[in-house]
Amino acid sequence: MKYLILLLSISLITSCSNSAKEEAANKAKAIAANQCEVLGPQTPRDISSSVGTNPITFKTAPSYSKMNLCNIHFHKNAEHKGPEFSVFKGDAKDGGYACNKTDGLSDEQLKPVTGACKGIKTGDTIEVHWVHTSCDITPGPTLGACLADTCTNPTLKVETQVFLLVNDPKASNFTKYNYKEKINGFHQAEFLPSRNGAIQFLGSTTGPKYNNKTCSPFKVNWSVTPTCNHLDINTLHKWCESNMFKEDHAHGVRKLVVDPRFLSKIN
Repeated sequence: MKYLILLLSISLITSCSNSAKEEAANKAKAIAANQCEVLGPQTPRDISSSVGTNPITFKTAPSYSKMNLCNIHFHKNAEHKGPEFSVFKGDAKDGGYACNKTDGLSDEQLKPVTGACKGIKTGDTIEVHWVHTSCDITPGPTLGACLADTCTNPTLKVETQVFLLVNDPKASNFTKYNYKEKINGFHQAEFLPSRNGAIQFLGSTTGPKYNNKTCSPFKVNWSVTPTCNHLDINTLHKWCESNMFKEDHAHGVRKLVVDPRFLSKIN
């Protein structure tokens, strides 16, 4: 009988211990979820879905032409999911989404090349971010270039385009999308890919250091086109050889945000 009582006591203690662990884990999840809700809508997202219930709103950015281009960088695979880039590549930092028509590329378009950009090859998908700020800055490396000592809470806007890398001189030339000069008083790229049909929404900064437990505190206006355009990889390598942003590699991606609590509604 004593042995039976001992076994029941151990079982009860173990059960209580497991319950306590589960309760602690649930509390941790709740705290993380609440933190993300309080920090505001997150990015990246499926731009084909307008669903979002996060209540945090902030100032809508003006046209990028009325802001200063502060940084240009690119990610390996698309961080967002969209009509022309929905091939899932995994949840890791080199995951994300690939362009739907990747398998249709010719041998000539897939002909290997080498160059200054690290972590890319023909047939890869990339997502390019042209980051703009309301601050009076000089364009430069990292998102730190988008802030200033006298402008620590800027309005930020990211113009985004997904590309499929090909070995084809007839494809888009990335050097034309580089920073050029001040135009009408604002730092601007020479050209941007067409913004027709771009999906506009409120979100955050991205990158693999963020997830649904550790959310980004930065508030960003996003403009993401739903198309996947061909880009001549040779011109991207040319840009990586020398640019004021000191970019020479593809950045990782943040896992797609799907919880409506962490997303803004797309109008």
